Amino acid sequence: MTSENKEILDRINAYAEKALADIDPQKTRISFQLEALKPVMQEIADEKNRSVEDIFILYMDLASEASVEAENQLQATLEEEEGANFSRIANRLS
Repeated sequence: MTSENKEILDRINAYAEKALADIDPQKTRISFQLEALKPVMQEIADEKNRSVEDIFILYMDLASEASVEAENQLQATLEEEEGANFSRIANRLS
């Protein structure tokens, strides 16, 4: 992920934390959540001379990439710390 893309992702995520703070994402329609993020996406689109749709697609790609990276880091950390011993991991989480 480029530094520019990381900045975009961080900016949208920071905005989302404020704009979506009082909702339950499991019970709130995606269309509502996306509409709440539209102002920051439009702002970024205007700054980058791109369409808001392009920024939305970029955000979805970057969020997926970040999620995969976080999962990989978690797995690597667990394997390093616990020697991939499931019992030790489970005991530590209890």
